Amino acid sequence: MAIAPTVRRRRLGVELRRLRERIGSTVDEIAARLDWSASKLSRIENARIGVRVSDVRLLLELYGVDEAHMGEILALAQSATQQGWWGGFRDVLPGKFGTFVALEDEASAALTFATYSVPGLLQNEEYAHCVLESGRAIAVSSPRQVARRLELRMRRQELLLREEPLSLFAVVDESVLLRVVGDSGVMRRQMLSLLELAALPNVQIHVLPLDVPREPIFSESFTLLEFASAYDVSFPDVVYVDNLSTMAELQDDSITHMYRMCWDALKSISLEADESMLWVSRVADEWARR
Repeated sequence: MAIAPTVRRRRLGVELRRLRERIGSTVDEIAARLDWSASKLSRIENARIGVRVSDVRLLLELYGVDEAHMGEILALAQSATQQGWWGGFRDVLPGKFGTFVALEDEASAALTFATYSVPGLLQNEEYAHCVLESGRAIAVSSPRQVARRLELRMRRQELLLREEPLSLFAVVDESVLLRVVGDSGVMRRQMLSLLELAALPNVQIHVLPLDVPREPIFSESFTLLEFASAYDVSFPDVVYVDNLSTMAELQDDSITHMYRMCWDALKSISLEADESMLWVSRVADEWARR
């Protein structure tokens, strides 16, 4: 599981490589001057290992970096060594999902398409508990594990409320609003939660009606994470596709571009944000009458 901030470490490695190449030096040459192994520097540049701030300073001095930029890179190096908040949830963060949470925490925007349940970042605590409890039908989980996963899900939602919040753009299939999770009371309250969250300036929710012909016909839920440039270093989009047995992380440009085109196509046939919220409000009323 990724404990240190994933994107910051990768950005740091990319910038250190760019600075080295700017002065026309090879990995072997720089490593020899610092009495390091070439593999150590290579692994730092490829974000395969962490690096001490003091070592970053040595590199920056060797590369002749000016004081202002050195301060920025050293700040990045310091933040890249700090454990992410999700490190306290190792017990319920298996494999790829741990990496996803680390990347999600550093993303600037998320485009998500939901086909079976309300997106995790938009679930209220009651609905989320029902979703997590349902997993016990096919996997052995103790009540404590469910409680911990619920705590993690609620903690992730703080991304939408922090000082520089994540921008979330969600396309939600209409079936998600109609599929019973828990009971009618749970569903009504979840619909009201969606209305509250959609009022945030960084959240847009679009409903994809069932009676609209759609292209492409797409069944899997996915999330495309975008990252703002920082310290003159950009980071590629990442797509996560979630299914029953695994969560795949996809960073190949051709694949992420395909998912972006898919999301754009689905959004283009969905209701606009204001109309979607009227739709959700009507669904909430229908759940209240059941």
